[in-house]
Amino acid sequence: MSYCPSPYRYQRRRSREIFLGDPRDGGVVLGGDHPVVVQSMITADTMDTEACVRETLALVEAGCQVVRITAPTVRDAANLRNIVAELRARGCKVPIVADIHFKPEAAMEAVKWVEVVRVNPGNYADSKKFVVKEYTDAQYAAELARVEEKFTPLVLECKRLGRALRIGTNHGSLSDRILNRYGDTPLGMVESALEFARICRKHDFHNFKFSMKASNPKVAIQCYRLLVARLAAEGDDWNYPLHLGVTEAGEGEDGRIKSAIGIGALLCDGLGDTIRVSLTEDSVHEIPVCRALLECVPALTRPDLQVPTDEFPFDPYQYQRRPTVEVELAPGIRCGGDQTIRVVVPRAAWMTLQSRISPRADVRPEAVYEDLRILEVDPREPFEVPTDALLVTVKDLPELPALAAFRLLAWRLNRMGRRNPILLKDTLQVPQPPLDAQTALLRSSIVLGGLLADGIGDAILVRNEAHPEAALRLGYNILQAAGCRTFKTEYVACPSCGRTLFNLQTVTARIKARTSHLKGVRIAVMGCIVNGPGEMADADFGYVGGAPGKVNLYVGKKPVKFNIPEEEAVDRLIDLIREHGKWVDPEPAQGSAGTDSPSVTCSVSSTA
Repeated sequence: MSYCPSPYRYQRRRSREIFLGDPRDGGVVLGGDHPVVVQSMITADTMDTEACVRETLALVEAGCQVVRITAPTVRDAANLRNIVAELRARGCKVPIVADIHFKPEAAMEAVKWVEVVRVNPGNYADSKKFVVKEYTDAQYAAELARVEEKFTPLVLECKRLGRALRIGTNHGSLSDRILNRYGDTPLGMVESALEFARICRKHDFHNFKFSMKASNPKVAIQCYRLLVARLAAEGDDWNYPLHLGVTEAGEGEDGRIKSAIGIGALLCDGLGDTIRVSLTEDSVHEIPVCRALLECVPALTRPDLQVPTDEFPFDPYQYQRRPTVEVELAPGIRCGGDQTIRVVVPRAAWMTLQSRISPRADVRPEAVYEDLRILEVDPREPFEVPTDALLVTVKDLPELPALAAFRLLAWRLNRMGRRNPILLKDTLQVPQPPLDAQTALLRSSIVLGGLLADGIGDAILVRNEAHPEAALRLGYNILQAAGCRTFKTEYVACPSCGRTLFNLQTVTARIKARTSHLKGVRIAVMGCIVNGPGEMADADFGYVGGAPGKVNLYVGKKPVKFNIPEEEAVDRLIDLIREHGKWVDPEPAQGSAGTDSPSVTCSVSSTA
């Protein structure tokens, strides 16, 4: 079972073509040899026709090729008729996707008016109450029959009207039935999607695509890879297109880094026919990031790379860090084994940073590259490892893509039975002239984050970003986004949409202003309940829109405070953090941008 022919040589997965509307009249074709399609989602209330039209036109102007609009009720779904009619009257032919959760009757209304209907198998015909129940085979079969009964009418109507479906599984909203049989796992997500696909195929309906979204990039990567492997095992005609995304990625640098790891690594695997970068920002800001991610792929891959093997050096479907011995990089700084991933800088950067960063700072260099006993090799050729080598890395070889090179290095070391720690570089050629900040951030995140998600790497060296402080901060941000190291508060924040019950950008900023000093605390900010409890299962605390002007607070996936007025909700969240012993008072400002304050940032504008 394999998701791609080789982890070293780029080859785009060949998926079947599906049609989002009539391509002769503004529709979009996904799959085949067609370029990857960029899409996004508007944030306006679906009942506000003019606002929806205005936001859609702005997205199209920015380069968006498919636009998604939420339809939480039958009434909202019915108003899609007016929205689409007004768009077409203004000459806008972009395919519209109706986003459906919980209500099959809303889907049956929406399918009349839009080119695509997105359904979430976890809540379209199932429920999620976190109930623990053992299903017998007979009970499970009965539940599947119930799901088929609810889903089949939509499939038949899509087939009759020439519509497309997106079967969009979400890590945060797997049904209790799936969770109890498969657990909260990539396998559970894949099985949830395949159940719906089998119903489509039973009725000879094939105009659908899949998505496997999670807020954790590592989970998203595993899910998409497993899905593709399972589709290939089912047969050649199961090659349905993929929509890639990392949900609830957040805002600013963090949102871009998480998206680059999850989406970018999969694009470099040759997967993906359409993408969305989900940012807690105005949705027009997502489009340039999508475009920039797609532009990274040719620079980070090579289809003609000559390698001695196509054997995988890692398990692509289940994360396991490559076993290594523990070594000392510098006094008090150990690397490999069970140690955290370390951040290494070049000597020139160290000379710049040493006077600006306190030894107590959370963001600081941990070793100087030129001072390490490190073996640099060409992994395409056999090599020997001297007994005095602490680390192994790939030498600077401009013709080698870093992703492929370090996977090949891990394969060589594994074959030799060597457990030397690996130092990852984000590039094997320092860019000249220097890259712009966004390109540097995306490329470094794809390479380093993708390798770390594979379980490869014990230390990292960032060289795509030319500014020493920005490069240092970027390294730490990549480690946190990849789930390898925690040095600051982490936020799981969904993008705005028409379901959102408060201003996500304003509220997220308000929560960050009060809590950004809480190192190691994970806070989820969710505009509504659709993915809330599930995505918050990994968070310590959750702030969720419960009703207009009202907020519910969670501890993990359990709601503990209900219907709190929005103007009081941030204070009550702080109280909840105190009650659970996670609160510390912020230290006084240091006054220096490079000491204990986490203010060393990569200068990526939110409008990039």
